[in-house]
Amino acid sequence: MVDIFDKIKQNRGPLGQYSKVGHGYFFFPKLEGDISNKMYFRGREVLVWSLNNYLGLANHPDVREVDARASQEFGLGHPMGSRMMSGNTNLHEELEEKLARFAGKEAAILLNYGYQGMASAVDALVDRKDVVVYDSESHACIMDGMRMHQGKRFVFPHNDIEQLELMLKRATKLSEETEGGILVLTEGVFGMAGDQGHLKEIVALKEKYNFRLFVDDAHGVGTMGEQGRGTGYEQGCQDGIDVYFGTFAKSFALIGGFIAADEDIIEFLNYNARSQIFAKSLPNPIVAGAIKRLDMIQNEPEHRANLWKIVNALQKGLRAEGFNLGNTNSPVTPVFMEGTAAMAANLVVDLRENFGIFCSIVVYPVVPKDTIMLRLIPTAMHTLEDVEYTIETFKKIKTKLQNKEYISDRIVI
Repeated sequence: MVDIFDKIKQNRGPLGQYSKVGHGYFFFPKLEGDISNKMYFRGREVLVWSLNNYLGLANHPDVREVDARASQEFGLGHPMGSRMMSGNTNLHEELEEKLARFAGKEAAILLNYGYQGMASAVDALVDRKDVVVYDSESHACIMDGMRMHQGKRFVFPHNDIEQLELMLKRATKLSEETEGGILVLTEGVFGMAGDQGHLKEIVALKEKYNFRLFVDDAHGVGTMGEQGRGTGYEQGCQDGIDVYFGTFAKSFALIGGFIAADEDIIEFLNYNARSQIFAKSLPNPIVAGAIKRLDMIQNEPEHRANLWKIVNALQKGLRAEGFNLGNTNSPVTPVFMEGTAAMAANLVVDLRENFGIFCSIVVYPVVPKDTIMLRLIPTAMHTLEDVEYTIETFKKIKTKLQNKEYISDRIVI
């Protein structure tokens, strides 16, 4: 018989095995100071490219004023209890009505956390008779929702519509045997590589196959489409998206999220999404803050315009210098280089300690072996001077990487 704690001690997990060397630096770092383009890391000012504060609303004075006023009025405890039992308010219903109109759907449901809400919605919408078809690069919240799904599922290679159609043929045959339905899951903007999901092509397949489409648009809401209404509007196919998910954790610079769909689907989720039924309602200060942020996203286009000015300058400049940004067509800016995980770690230390740039690093198994991905998140808070400095710095570290200067038998922090 194995003691489960002994098993844990022997296998710390794919990231946990590096906790002794990386904790506080590569993992669980502390960025301090006002949320902006420049913050403090280990007591030193750094240029930050790792926060999903796309529109710069996190520290906007109008947002801070509403947050403070609502906290003073309600406190962080109000309302108490779950929405179903004792935690419903007029503010919650007002926000849901506005989000539904924003997403072009009949109704919406608020989620305490985007991740948990997304996983719970997948679990609620399908049963063991149903078949799920999903993109291979779907976010972990989608994957965890499918882990709770007891039925069959098919995966198609990332954005491969031809293979998706093949999976739909298989799913159709199987669903006819089980007397179930088909749910296709994908993303509006894929958060690692930054490319948009091929939503318009997926919607077009509805003419040949009977399925419902569920889109996670965490990185698209607020950044893509007219008024920041998302990737479905960007591609002109929002009506074909049956269930639309957006988060507050990125463009809204808050916590929580929402799902918008037909009224009967939202009513079903209200009574069957376990992450909402058995969790305390979102506090009113967060709801009031979300209402303010939604109004700014819709009616103050300058924030999105500033974002895209930085996005275009950064991506155009990096590509002009020969950097590989993959297929991104969103603000998410991945920079691919060749090197081992150890070289990547030393490169990041150099970036932070000697150049004052803080960005996220991604290595195998998220990307292929001997590939380094530096993930930059431009925001409306960044400046063109930030862009110029970053491009010049990346040219230097690329040369050092090619000259094998980051090869070492240990990581020096």
